[in-house]
Amino acid sequence: MHRAIMITLVYATCLSLAVMLPGCGKSSGGSAPAELQLYVAASTAHVIEPLMVEYQNRTGVVVRVNAAASSTLARQIEQGAPADVYLSANEKWMDHLAGKKLIDPASRRDLLGNRLVLVAPASHNTPAMSISDALSKLDGRLAMGDPDAVPAGLYGKAALQSMKLWAAVEPHVAAAKDVRSALLLVERGEADFGIVYATDAASSQRVTTVATFDENTHKPIRYPIALTTQAQAAVNPLFDYLLSSTSREAFEAAGFTFYANDGGDDAR
Repeated sequence: MHRAIMITLVYATCLSLAVMLPGCGKSSGGSAPAELQLYVAASTAHVIEPLMVEYQNRTGVVVRVNAAASSTLARQIEQGAPADVYLSANEKWMDHLAGKKLIDPASRRDLLGNRLVLVAPASHNTPAMSISDALSKLDGRLAMGDPDAVPAGLYGKAALQSMKLWAAVEPHVAAAKDVRSALLLVERGEADFGIVYATDAASSQRVTTVATFDENTHKPIRYPIALTTQAQAAVNPLFDYLLSSTSREAFEAAGFTFYANDGGDDAR
């Protein structure tokens, strides 16, 4: 779901934390802290947003988080949106921006990994079963990210094609603008099943995981991260923070695989 969240901190609160956090509220040359723009795949928002609250509490730097489908974010950056960091849920859209020379190639690296799962509304009490059994006689709707653009949808379509199920289920697909929107359709009972990331399923008590897709049915799910070519110099500590042990702990607790080398914790 497209969201732009402004994480703000009252300056007085920052001052009250200064004894414990000496770096809080400081900026080079005594100027106001920079405002940074972080564009992230929707499936990472529930981890990124609390991390950015913590980062701002520790540094006084204001971070605006824009969480949406990777395809939507890439197009926004291509159209001139002022992003400093881009975190994509697949390589395709990062490659797209790289081809347009809109990211710094030296900063690019894989940050996260994920798995693809089939979920059902928890209220339906759907038992665990094979994906083929669940979808071969589908009567209702199958929620998934737009299979022509959204990474989770692209992965899901590829997996179903590999399993020879796509032709049968395509008429039942409810294409969502991002993976979190697909999850919401299942949570509300508006779709019998949904294809989402394992981390999405783990974050919700209103869905149950019916089955996990074999990783051999689709490309590896990787989340590359990079600085944009218009990134402010002030974003470098934030970028390091996203690669740090603090971020690793938060992402792994949410079920992601963390691939980035530990970049240290410059927010201290």
